[in-house]
Amino acid sequence: MSSEDPKPDELAGTEQPFVSHLIELRDRLVKACIAIGVCFGVLMVWPGAAGLYDLLALPLVEHLPKGATLIATSVISPFLVPLKITLMAAFLAALPVVLYQVWAFVAPGLYTHEKKLVLPLVVSSTLLFFLGVAFCYFFVFGKVFTFIQSFAPKSITAAPDIEAYLSFVLTMFIAFGASFEVPVVVVVLARMGLVSIEKLKAFRSYFIVLAFIIAAVLTPPDVVSQLALAIPMVLLYEVGIWAAQIFNKHTQAPAEETTPPAA
Repeated sequence: MSSEDPKPDELAGTEQPFVSHLIELRDRLVKACIAIGVCFGVLMVWPGAAGLYDLLALPLVEHLPKGATLIATSVISPFLVPLKITLMAAFLAALPVVLYQVWAFVAPGLYTHEKKLVLPLVVSSTLLFFLGVAFCYFFVFGKVFTFIQSFAPKSITAAPDIEAYLSFVLTMFIAFGASFEVPVVVVVLARMGLVSIEKLKAFRSYFIVLAFIIAAVLTPPDVVSQLALAIPMVLLYEVGIWAAQIFNKHTQAPAEETTPPAA
């Protein structure tokens, strides 16, 4: 070949597939945003932003002294805080659609055995997060607020700020929702070969200590909420070990799969 011949472009012919992937990503994002917007509109109509905040504040209001209510220390808080809650609720309501769009975007580039792993993990992680939030709202809040009010002096009238309460609720929801993902983390670590099942079982006693440390850091400084977070984490760790054994057995790559499917 003559030295004057141009050097072949290694990226030649890759522009169109890259652009098509960007277009598909844009379309998936638009569909996800539309789903969130539709849920937001529905929730604004019923039960409304104010109704959602009343529902969120119900566990605290039920444990306040008779006649006490939450207060707003900022001028725009009565408008802004319920709006934030409605947007958060809309995202959670549309989360199955959002996750489906993510799955539809990445699935074509996965092996068959990888699809068998990813789809159950996406579904189970979503359900576990919702389960953690529900457990926090329906069980933990009532116990925590009862415990806190039992220590309040008679000379003090509790009147929590709505923004402070929203911050507290979001922190607790994220803490419990994320902590309930323990089985998913265990399965992923085992399936990727980073940790063996035997090592996970041997780490059991250390994880119990770790669970109580995490609970002490993420929850308020009361025994009730710390136990309510640590104990489920320990139980879910055992569930994760059991699930990891099943996933490792049923998601092994077949010998004939040597190249990923075309995107």
